Formats: sequence, C-alpha cells, structure tokens
Amino acid sequence: MSKTPYWRHSVAGRRVVLAGLVDPAARREDSGGEEPLAELGRLAESAGAEPVAELVQRRESPTGSHYLGRGKVGELRTLLRRSRSTAAVFDDDLTPVQGRNLEKELACTVLDRTELILDLFATHARTRQAQLQVEAAALEYFMPRLRRRWTHLERQVGGIGVRGGAGERQIEVDRRMVSRRILDVGRELEQIRGRRERLVAERPGFSACLVGYTNAGKSTLMRALTGADVLVEDRLFATLDTCTRELRLGGGLSMALSDTIGFVRRLPHRLVASFSATLEEARAADLLLHVIDLSSRTWRAELETVRSVLAEIGAEAVPVLPVFNKVDLVAEPAELRRAQADFPGAAAVSALKGEGLDALRATVAERMLAGAEEVEVLLSPADGKAQAFISRHGRISESAAEGDALRLRARLMREQVGRLAQMPGVRLVARGDLQQ
Repeated sequence: MSKTPYWRHSVAGRRVVLAGLVDPAARREDSGGEEPLAELGRLAESAGAEPVAELVQRRESPTGSHYLGRGKVGELRTLLRRSRSTAAVFDDDLTPVQGRNLEKELACTVLDRTELILDLFATHARTRQAQLQVEAAALEYFMPRLRRRWTHLERQVGGIGVRGGAGERQIEVDRRMVSRRILDVGRELEQIRGRRERLVAERPGFSACLVGYTNAGKSTLMRALTGADVLVEDRLFATLDTCTRELRLGGGLSMALSDTIGFVRRLPHRLVASFSATLEEARAADLLLHVIDLSSRTWRAELETVRSVLAEIGAEAVPVLPVFNKVDLVAEPAELRRAQADFPGAAAVSALKGEGLDALRATVAERMLAGAEEVEVLLSPADGKAQAFISRHGRISESAAEGDALRLRARLMREQVGRLAQMPGVRLVARGDLQQ
C-alpha cells in the first residue's frame, strides 16, 4: 500500500459538512435544476467521506476574510459540533486567508473544492504518470497555502545541511523544497508527455476517444465494446489513466479506441494542465465519442461542461458523435426522443446491458469510412496480409479473379493508401472516383 501523499488531507472515512454560496440572482436552471451542493456531495462521497449536513448562504460574493458571513460561520461551527463532523468542505476555492481564518474559527479540517478533487484524484491515481500529474497540480495549488498545509515538512528538514541563518523561518525552507519538487515533477512529466505524444502520433489508422462527464459510463462502454479489463465503479473519477484498445467494427474493420478521465463542472485549471499528456488522446483523435448519461436530470448542463473542457484542452475542432448512455434507466421515453431530435445522428445505448452496441459500431464505421478513398489493387490470392490490411482500414466492395491475380475494389482510409501500395506484391491500379 502506497503512503499518503505528503500534501494531502484525506477525508476518507470522515463525517463532513458541505458549505457554499448561491447567488440570489442565479436561476436554478443554470445548474440543470440540481441542488446547489449536490455535485459537491457526490465528490465527497467518491473521496470516501460521509456528507451529513449542508449549509448554503445566499449572497452575491464571498467575504474576503471567511468566505461566509460571520453569522453563517457561527452556524457552521454549531452544525459541525452537532453532527459530530471533523471537516468542512466548501464548494469554491478558498484564498489562503479564508482557509486559515476558517480553520481557526471552526477548529476542524477545512477543504475547498480544488482540495477535495485533488484528494479524490490522489485516491484513484494508480500509475506513475497519474500520480505525478496529481502531485504537480497539488504543489502548484498549495504553494501559496503553506502556512496552513505544510507543517509536516519540519520533520523532513533537519537542522544539518539547511542553508540560511538560524533565524530563517521554516516557511521559507518549505517554499524552496516545494519549488525544487515542482521542477523535478515537471521534468519527469515532460519526458512522459513527449513519449505519449510520439506514441499517439505514430499510431496507425483511424482512432476514436471516449469523452464525457465523470460517471457517464465511459469505462462500462469501453469494456462492452472492446472487452478491456478496465475499472468500472459507481464513483466520480474512478479511473484517471488512459486505456487504448482495439475496437472491431465488423467485416474485419477495426480502429483504436481510447478512454480518458471524466470531466466535471469547474474542473481545476491546474488539473487540466497537469493532465495534458493524458488528454492528448482526445486532441489527436479522429473522432470523439461523447458519452452522455441520459438518465441524469442534469445531462444538458453536463454536456455543456464537457464541451467547455474540450475547448479548453484544444479539442473543440475534433468531430464528435454523441452517445446517449443508460437509456434503460430513462424514466420517460419522450426524453430520449427529444434528445435524439436535438442531436440528429446520435447513438443510444445501454453499455451495462449491451443494448444498441451493434448500431453504435455501424455508426462509427460510417464515420470512419466517410473520408475513405476508392482504390483498385491487384495482388496474389494467397496474400492474406494485404487483404487483412485492407479489411482493417477499409471495406472491400468487389473481388474478382484476373488470371493468376486477384483484383479488389475497396474503400480505404486515405492515409493508408500509400502504405498499401508499398506492400510487396501489391499493385495499385486506380484510386479516386472509380464510378463507372
């Protein structure tokens, strides 16, 4: 078992109280009709906490000193005591001053939205890359918050070998240590990013990537389509690492399909930046399968969140195929009809029950071949390698014997035509518009 990251305050197994602000002028529809702290509660539960109470204050902006008004801080202190909670979790980012003042007033652990998401990401980071990405985001976030978070480093910095005079404050030593660690993590991540970008760039053929709001069922769909042994769990951000597998579309046609991390409202910019190497899969894909949980009452707001994050990572120009998932859980059939009317061409599936997957494969195959080129080739009937290559990257429409050779007419991905022509024993007869 790996040790708890040194920057982390875990809420796993703790009773917590949720707190946040609601702008009196804001409409409930702006959050898809969801309760103000509903998503924060799901994030806390996914991090292993038990949300036992909530406190919401209606005001236009937070106070500079305590985020909440002084009266509400007193109410929160009472609520914490009565509910026997040991942590307060806030739905916005707190300034260093607000965090210090709240911990002093409430006499408990205080986490803001970003800290909670970092804690959740740290829980689910399995690979070296994911762990470094979370640590990089955490170090950047907590650097200005050392006064309330870094007391543990006193045990890691002894008196021997520490530069500076005897009066140097521990906080200055801590800042230097964190700065050095940020540089070390950044260098290692840059090496990983370079390797991943080369791997993605060198991947032959058509590729698609699953994107969507966290817990929309991407991993379940990945397993259903490809048989990949990926973690499927009813928690937000259950998986952080990219998984790429072969997706067979029928008739020998296949492609690479990747799964990525899920998105969420107000995903911290530091995490988006740190996970840029992982998100390279989405930017480099030929097609994005946007998985949407149609059973969620807030699916339209979640859809807009995903669009916003895709724009933030530079993937807004990649073609998108909406995939409505969990259709078996939709209470009103009219909701599916309205969704399909609003998004013509969208697929409708139940990844858990395996419904609609063949239709989805057919739709993806159509998208894949939409940019294909017609070719005619001559090859040996015994050349199974070339025929398999054509089937993998395109679709054979005609096949006829011509003396000792086999003449094939097929639709083939444009970028693969040159590779086919260079294969031994293959002669490219014609390409382009072959209609007669």
